[in-house]
Amino acid sequence: MLRLLRSIPLVALITLAALPRMAAAFETRATAAWVYDLSTQTVLLEKNADIPLPPASMSKLMTLNLLFEALRDGRVTMDTTFAVSSRAKAMGGSTMFLNETDRPTVRELIHGIVINSGNDACVVVAEGLAGSEEAFARQMTERARQLGMMNSMFANASGWPHPGQRMSMHDLGILATRLITEFPENYPVFSETEFNYKDRAPANAHNRNPLLKIAAADWHADGLKTGHTEEAGYGLVGSAVMGERRIVFVISGLASDTERAQESEAISNWAFRQFVMKTLAAKGTRLAEMPVWMGAEDSVGLVPAADLTSLVPAATAADITAEAVFTGPASAPIKAGDQLGLLVVTIPGLAEPRTVPLVAESDVAAGGFFVRMKTAVGMIANRALSAANS
Repeated sequence: MLRLLRSIPLVALITLAALPRMAAAFETRATAAWVYDLSTQTVLLEKNADIPLPPASMSKLMTLNLLFEALRDGRVTMDTTFAVSSRAKAMGGSTMFLNETDRPTVRELIHGIVINSGNDACVVVAEGLAGSEEAFARQMTERARQLGMMNSMFANASGWPHPGQRMSMHDLGILATRLITEFPENYPVFSETEFNYKDRAPANAHNRNPLLKIAAADWHADGLKTGHTEEAGYGLVGSAVMGERRIVFVISGLASDTERAQESEAISNWAFRQFVMKTLAAKGTRLAEMPVWMGAEDSVGLVPAADLTSLVPAATAADITAEAVFTGPASAPIKAGDQLGLLVVTIPGLAEPRTVPLVAESDVAAGGFFVRMKTAVGMIANRALSAANS
């Protein structure tokens, strides 16, 4: 149950709080991490989340974002073919084994990037959309700024090690959330596990995302991208679903692919099983009263304008407190639904409170002649008392 502590008259209304963030939570082995409940827009965990780090192949998600935008804008279709340059063919690391005689379609290149983590496919996309990989990298950085990814910069399309290739875990989370919410028609490819272009790469035909192999009883993963270089360590941008909840998480700096797999599964279990959804305050329930100035009634009830629901750490669900914050008294006349304050809810384990507007429960008309006379007499008496005591 929600426990209302007190009503505090203040000079001004407190503005709505930012999204809640965990103060202390899962102890991850990752050097940097960001865990987000997309369904409730709640950050569950941050660790060095805004530090620009080498993203390895996780930065391929930005290449895919620009390609998905080109598809949405009609600049290309899934059947558009791109040429393969000698530069693309020469790319090392993970590839889909393209050569200069190939003309892969956009559909094939998307699969090659997501499933094979094809560095060659990324260069083909970059050159096909922007003319050169350098020009495409500049577009990636510019678009990142437009999307609010302020700790990202790009020197190439593939995540190949370069001092100018940096992304924060938070930025990768913003990008993953965008791919899920803005491109639902393209997102299912991230859950596909096999792609072998022209039967050339049987050893590299498997999606490296370890969560796609997890057979959890109550949740399943469906994305997005692994990454690994010697500098970056092992990382993963992941997303998983349980019922109506979806989480997005980014981890980096793990010591091995085994450790990455273990940490990804542990974070998913923690995010889904250590939080519960609670209705903290129901719309229309009177939680406080506010004095009324010059009204037909002396006070008006304050009720939440909408249901306030939130993820709550399971261990602290019984310790939630709240306070009504408002400027008082309110001047009549007042109409039902007028916002008069805020309900500020403090949840142990979340660093910032949740809030919902408090509105008038009912109309309060302006007071008549006798109310105005009574108020005036009271004001005169108070002034006289103040003068006598001065």
